[in-house]
Amino acid sequence: MKLGIYVGDETVIHFTRGGGQEIGTGTVLDRFVFSSSPAHPSDNPCPKCGDQSRLDGVISSCIDCFLSGGELYLFEYDVSAALFLAKPRGGTCTLAKSDPPEDVLHRASFLLQNGFGGYNIFKNNCEDFAIYCKTGLLVITNISVGRSGQAASFLAATSAVVSSPLRFLTASFSGLAVVGYGMYCASRLVSDIGVRRDVSKIPVERLIASSS
Repeated sequence: MKLGIYVGDETVIHFTRGGGQEIGTGTVLDRFVFSSSPAHPSDNPCPKCGDQSRLDGVISSCIDCFLSGGELYLFEYDVSAALFLAKPRGGTCTLAKSDPPEDVLHRASFLLQNGFGGYNIFKNNCEDFAIYCKTGLLVITNISVGRSGQAASFLAATSAVVSSPLRFLTASFSGLAVVGYGMYCASRLVSDIGVRRDVSKIPVERLIASSS
């Protein structure tokens, strides 16, 4: 699932890993996660966007190129904990509140000109970009996963399967499934940027200055 900021005039600003670019995870995922750049072939570029097949970083695309044939979904902000847990898939909502539209557009436009660092599927991906633009919140520790609900969900699911001591106390498959799902939900919730304590609101100008 790709996330971006709609800025009007059928245009989306988003953070992408271009075709042929490495993710930099250092894991087996590097073999399976493909480019999130718009999918027009280079010999038939979009008349609005041109050839963006190998671009990376923060780019501006028409909404058709951004969707690349997929469906449009609205990411939800300021949801309740109950609604958050009712959505089993990560990367669809957050408990964090969105800032006013003018602040969101300012961050997205500023980062379009100045970049958002290197793409990393776990710590700095398209969801991290969109959530930062919407909230101004950044994780301020180097030891935890980024803001991404999709990455947090992946790690939560892995943790629920392989590291639960309760799995040894549950004989049945159904019992194991209940325990695993409970751990998955709890891990997702505590990883959400809306409840984490290791986050801070960072002005976009300071973000760029600190990375220079």
